[in-house]
Amino acid sequence: MSTSNSGWLVVVGLGPGAEDLVTPQVAAALAQATDVVGYIPYVARVAPREGLTLHPSDNRVEIDRAQHALQLAAQGRRVVVVSSGDPGVFAMASAIFEALEARPEYLNLDIRILPGITAMLAAAASAGAPLGHDFCAINLSDNLKPFATVEKRVALAAQGDFAMAFYNPRSASRPHQFARVLEVLREHCEPSRMIIFARAVSTPDEALNTVTLAEATPEMADMRTVVLVGNSQTRRIGPHIYTPRSAL
Repeated sequence: MSTSNSGWLVVVGLGPGAEDLVTPQVAAALAQATDVVGYIPYVARVAPREGLTLHPSDNRVEIDRAQHALQLAAQGRRVVVVSSGDPGVFAMASAIFEALEARPEYLNLDIRILPGITAMLAAAASAGAPLGHDFCAINLSDNLKPFATVEKRVALAAQGDFAMAFYNPRSASRPHQFARVLEVLREHCEPSRMIIFARAVSTPDEALNTVTLAEATPEMADMRTVVLVGNSQTRRIGPHIYTPRSAL
């Protein structure tokens, strides 16, 4: 299959929610697009206009969505694939390349990835600087990996004294799993370890709740929550939570 040189595919991050956290680079790509492809609530964030076709789809069809975007670009369309936050953080950039690996005929397409502001970084900024030293990000969902892998990674991160950011902590279909994550943390961290529950960051519904590990309960998190776990040196100064950059 030959592909058209006039089409392109750009994968973008729409940021954590606030419109002023969408980068100018991303806004420019959306203004030029003929097609926007993505998960239903993310596509809904893009304003309809003449000449733009919106292609919303379910959250569990990432590879199908990626293949569709590649096909549209190969037809000469200007395609923007939207993710929330940053497209390279638990989002569509990886899915595009996974689909591309299976369809090498699309290798000559113009494919670009534009960064965005992740919920993790927006939440950290709202709290202060809890990710000021070494940190890691872990997706707690087991949709694409076994939950045993989640438990192992949380345990190893805690043993390494990393600050941590947890995405997708708790949903209606797996309410018990975040309780297990808290148990794993308690096996390796002191009860006073600080945990920030940041819900709906950068939106009018934003709410931050900072507690100790001893006080944390599973019900404090849902799928709109990013959970930030400090390291052993994370502390509070006034209303701000920060992790010092000095060596541990």
